[in-house]
Amino acid sequence: MGKHGPRKLGDVVANLMARRGYGRETGSAQFDEAWSKVAGSQVAKKSRVGNLRKGVLEIVVSNSTTLQELTFVKQQLLDQLVRETSGTSIQDLRFRVGMVD
Repeated sequence: MGKHGPRKLGDVVANLMARRGYGRETGSAQFDEAWSKVAGSQVAKKSRVGNLRKGVLEIVVSNSTTLQELTFVKQQLLDQLVRETSGTSIQDLRFRVGMVD
């Protein structure tokens, strides 16, 4: 028992899984697939899905030109991603320049 009393076993296991990153593998594959479909093959080659934190999905792009182009169509991309990944908590997109491999 902790200082807050007993906790449900399901909550403890879910917390442990999240901390160890076990749930990230499945979610990441789902986001990768959805991003490739939504962004199209040309943009997908120049970008990759990063982390999902507090509802914000990070998209890493290879250069600032791609970042700017995606910023112009951010809302459409977000709407399509939400549809493609129903049941997830994507609320926003954040683009940043970084390594794409």
